[in-house]
Parts: sequence; C-alpha cells; structure tokens
Amino acid sequence: MGLINVENFAAGQWIAPGDNARRIQSAITGEDLALAGASLDAGAMIDYAVTKGGPGLRAMGFHDRAKMLKALALYLNERKQQLYDLSYQTGATLGDHGFDIDGGIGTLFVYASKGRREMPDSDIYVDGEPEMLGKTGAFGGVHVCTPLKGVAVHVNAFNFPVWGMLEKLAPTFLAGMPAIVKPATATCYVTELCVRMMLESGLLPEGALQLVTGDPGDLLDRLGSQDVLAFTGSAATANLLKSRENILRESVRFSAEQDSLNASILGPDVTPESPEFDIFVKEVTREMSVKAGQKCTAIRRIIAPEGLVEPVIEAVKARLAKLVIGDPRREDVRMGALVSASQKRDVEEKAALIAQEAELVTPEGLTIAGDEVQNGAFLAPKLFHCADPDGAEHVHATEAFGPVSTIMGYRDMSHAVALANRGHGSLVASVITHDGDVAREAVMEAGAWHGRIYINDRASAKEATGHGAPMPHFVHGGPGRAGGGEELGGVRGVMHYMQRTAVQGSPDMLQAVTGRYVPGATTKEAPAHPFTRRFGELEIGETLETAAREITPEDIAHFAEFTGDTFYAHTDEEAAAANPFFPGKVAHGYLLLSFAAGLFVQPDPGPVLANTGLDNLRFMKPVQAGDSIRVTLTVKRKTRRTDEYGEVRWHVRLTNQDGEVAAEYELMTMNAY
Repeated sequence: MGLINVENFAAGQWIAPGDNARRIQSAITGEDLALAGASLDAGAMIDYAVTKGGPGLRAMGFHDRAKMLKALALYLNERKQQLYDLSYQTGATLGDHGFDIDGGIGTLFVYASKGRREMPDSDIYVDGEPEMLGKTGAFGGVHVCTPLKGVAVHVNAFNFPVWGMLEKLAPTFLAGMPAIVKPATATCYVTELCVRMMLESGLLPEGALQLVTGDPGDLLDRLGSQDVLAFTGSAATANLLKSRENILRESVRFSAEQDSLNASILGPDVTPESPEFDIFVKEVTREMSVKAGQKCTAIRRIIAPEGLVEPVIEAVKARLAKLVIGDPRREDVRMGALVSASQKRDVEEKAALIAQEAELVTPEGLTIAGDEVQNGAFLAPKLFHCADPDGAEHVHATEAFGPVSTIMGYRDMSHAVALANRGHGSLVASVITHDGDVAREAVMEAGAWHGRIYINDRASAKEATGHGAPMPHFVHGGPGRAGGGEELGGVRGVMHYMQRTAVQGSPDMLQAVTGRYVPGATTKEAPAHPFTRRFGELEIGETLETAAREITPEDIAHFAEFTGDTFYAHTDEEAAAANPFFPGKVAHGYLLLSFAAGLFVQPDPGPVLANTGLDNLRFMKPVQAGDSIRVTLTVKRKTRRTDEYGEVRWHVRLTNQDGEVAAEYELMTMNAY
C-alpha cells in the first residue's frame, strides 16, 4: 500500500500535496502512512467562503440548516465504518471511535434537534422579549442575532480528528456561517476522509466548507472583524494565535479550548465499601486509557482523602494491570497508541518533570499485543503519587498529554478544592460523592475555576456520561489555563457565530424586523375565525376580539366544588379581604383560563389539530364576581414542524370591563397546512 495523499479542499478544488508536504507516520507501526500539505491561496479561500458559502447558508433559515445537519449526520453514520478503518492508524481503538467518530456524528444530531426545537423557523434569532421604553409603549427595543458575514476558521487538535471538527461545524453551520477547517496534520487523513464524505453528499451549499491539511500560510493574517477563529490545543499555541496583530486590531472573535489539568475529587463521605469508591476508580482508569489518555478532559490529578490514597492506588493499579495495550484493531485491546513517536517523547519528558515531585507507583514495563506494531507509539500508563501536594509545583502546572495521572491526599473538602483550583482553570473537575453538602461546597468553591463540574454517585452511575465526555447540550470550555472559551452549550454555541444587535423602534417596526407579534403593534382583523384558517393562511398580528362574559358568584362556587380547589381566597370573603393581594373573594385563575378558552374557541372540526400547552402565564389583576372578561387572541409566531402541520403561538390577553389586563399568556396549537 502506497502513501495516502491527503488533499486540501480550497476554493472549490481538491489540491494534492505539494513538494513541501509533510510525511505522517502510522501511530501503531511507525511506518510512513501519508503525505499532507500544499501551498494554498488563502485570499481565494476566504473570498470563496464569503461570496459563495455565506450567502448559500444565509439563504436558508435555521430550520432548513438544522435539517441539513441531520441529513449530514445520517449520511456520515451510514459510512462511519470507513472512518473507523482509517482511524485505527491514529492509535485509536474501537471504543475510542465511539468518542471521536460516533461522538461527532451525535453532536450533529443534537444540534439538528435543537435547531428545530429551540430556534425559530426564520433567518433571524430573537433573543428575549421586546422591552418598551416609554409610558405609552410607542417605542422600545429587542435583541436580535444575525450571522456574521465572514468565515469561521477552526484550528483543531490531533486527538479528535472527527469530533473536534464536527463539534465546531454544527453550531457554525446552524448559525449560517461558512467554515475553513484546519486539523492537526498528524491525524488530518481521518479529517480529510470525513470532509470528503460531507462534500460528496451534496448537502452543503457551495463554499460552506473548505479544508487545509498542512501549513495554513497567511490565512490567519487575513482574518477581519466579521470572521471567527476557534482553536483547540495547547495554551502556548493559543497565546500565539490570539496575539497576532490583525486578531487584536480587527477584534476578531477568538475562542480557545485549551488542554488543562483537570481534577477528580473523591468525597470525604466515601469508604472503600461504598459504591462511590468503585465509581471513582473506574472513572480514573477510564480517563487514563481512553484515547491513550490523549483527551483535553482527562483526569490529570486524582484527589482523595489522605486515608484512602493507598486503597485508591491499589484499586487503580489492579484495573490497569488487566488492561490489554496494543494493536487497536484487535478485539481484546482496550488501549492503543499515542498519536506519534514525537508525542510519546513529549509525554515522557513531561512525566519526568512530574517524577521530580511524585513517585511512580505503576510498573514501567510494557507488553504490546499484536504483530508488526512493536515500533508504534505505545506507552504504559503512569500513575504517580505526590505525598506533598501543597509543596509541589509541577503536578499542578505540567500536563503530560497521555496515560499519565497523579494521586494526592487531602485533609478536608476545603483542602481538596484548593488543590483542584491550583490548576488555575480547567475544562472539568469531577466530584464523586453521595453527600449533597459535599457536592454543593465543591460547586461553590470550585465553580469559578472550572468550566464543568461533573458529580456522580450510585444514583446516577448507570446513566452518567463520564468525567471526560463533553456533551453538546452543555458548555465545553473553562477559565484561565483552559482558555476562557465556551464551545457547544446548545444554542449558546450558535451565538458565537452571530452578532447580537439591539434593535429599537415602534412596535410595528420591531414586529416587521422580528417576524413575530409585538404588543402594541397594529393588528388586523381575521377574515374568518382564526381557528378555521390553515397554518399557511394565518398572518402575524391577525387578531380575534371576543365578546365579554360576566363572572358570577355561582361560577366561582361551582368551580371550587367541581375541582376541589377551595383555597380561602375563592371561598372565604373575610379571609380573602385580609390578604393584601385581594380585594375580597376572587375568581380562580384557572377558571378565567377556562372561560377564556370558551370565549375564543371554534368548536367545529378544522385545521387546529391540538392544543399543546401554554407559556408565560401571568395573572395581573384579580377578578371578582360581577366583573366581566373578554379575550384578545393574536397570532404571535408561526413555526413549521412537518410538511403536514406547524406550531402557532397565540398571544392571549384577558381584560376586565375597565380594559385592565387581568391575565396574559401564550397559547400553542398545532395547525394543519
């Protein structure tokens, strides 16, 4: 088998490696595997993204882009075996593929779902409700988010050639922004295969995705104020990138997710007989062996009660002793190789620094399972014990990016948290405890230093996702050494690629901009009862004004008896009058909602398929017997759900005989097309 020519995709063309291409070795055999790198026209790439990719993505709304993400996920999922087969050469086992390849595809699925459920069927994102700034409500404002008009450049690390790319692409594409992906060259051949699949799918607009597998040339020097630079890797490289003159001058959005000295704390409530002890040991050994410890979220510092340090050491050593290390293509192998010989040397150098302050407590010898892999970048797991964590420096500042971790003892929870915080910022800290007070203390004292705090115990162990598994629903990033960035986090991640703008104007103008009803805007009378009109026929601002209904004492008494809601405010005049919120006996709030539905409902079969709920219910003014209510029902927002029906949000306002607002809420219905 010849060398793999890892190509670049730039300005719509696949470009083969050039004369200055770098040779890439297999992690498991050490033999030359691939060539990558070519001279590229960075200006043409940016122009291609801005003039082709950006307009193509922005021509789609959030829901169409979400559908595109789902289709991409399905397409890749059908072809992931090809990615598995190639990814073995990075040293990754089949289990590791679950984190990288399946995890990346899963992230696409999550963002596809969130885009459909949590974002509008529109090309503009409204952030919060409008706020009126005057007495009459004639002028106000609202925050909206629109896609940046530049290109997102993603510089990714070597350890996750698929997930590292897809976890950035998912929110970028959903925002409506094109991307240029720059994977680490050591594993770029896996990324290239994934990019090739996505482009061959035909699902992406032209110019939405480009790939640089080697030196990016002057690409980063060309970025401006409408561009985004997102980086994953070391703090040293991040500092070089964010200090570039144009990045500072143009205020280019920069996000860094950096390697950090993550910690795991075993709670003081735990004994060797507790289920939490086994949970802790399993978490530690998993984080040392998955991806051969090459994870930005791996546990680097193991913090246990002083009296449990030795039992933890013995338990971890016992589990590591059973670990089969070798050719990741073998079914019995549970830990593969580091990504390269140079990475192995780097880990050994960093481990030597740690060894100045800690004792290695695991064997140094290594048996490698498999044929023809003896020259691979395999390394035995190294567990160190630091007897003086307060006096140590290297163990809190040096990260050996491999199967290396250091255990240390603590006196009490205050001491444990102080040790965890000495990493000066991490992506994740975990606390294994069955004591809620311990968990709260850890969050309160360590939260400022960690992007995620993972708490596990016997109640959650079966469903817990793991210390080292960032989930797309929650932010992935951390302060200080971890880079200060926040990736993922559901829709929060999409906002990194959009500009938040305060738009001010009259209710009519705000409604025109946002595409949703703003109270105070001009309404229009429906040509027929709105419940008789199909989804596509309804217009924003279309309004129904109902007749009035008087509330009688018999209504209130019957509702109390019928429902069992005999709260004194509805049944006892004297007690109700003593309540500062009520003028006397009042109608039930839910009685008012029931009567409101009776006032605006159209009972005949029609396009309204279901009432799916209500949001933002507020009771503003009590209603007593003798008062009357009427309802104003207005189409606030429409969202496609399928080709057969869509969701309609109605603004519902109940007013009394004096025109005062008694209640307000949003009603949701599913309406047929």
